[in-house]
Amino acid sequence: MLSEIPRNLTKVKKEDLDREILRSGMIAELDAINLYEQLAAMTEDPDIKTTLLDIAKEEKTHFGEFQALLLKIDEEQVKELEEGRREVGEMTH
Repeated sequence: MLSEIPRNLTKVKKEDLDREILRSGMIAELDAINLYEQLAAMTEDPDIKTTLLDIAKEEKTHFGEFQALLLKIDEEQVKELEEGRREVGEMTH
């Protein structure tokens, strides 16, 4: 299932808008990654599979670009990302 993007960003406070724009971009990229990987899993044509997986990989780069920008402007996100890594590390060791 794909997300409902673009969202109605007119209700977002001006000071939160850039963060919401970046998060919306990230959601769109995750949707695209999921779609292309699911389609690749469904096809038996090796050329189509290779192409879809290559495109999915490019979308992962796009996601990373949005994330890098978000982490530059959202200190709380940086802190919580690190907290999440720490918690996973504790649970998986």
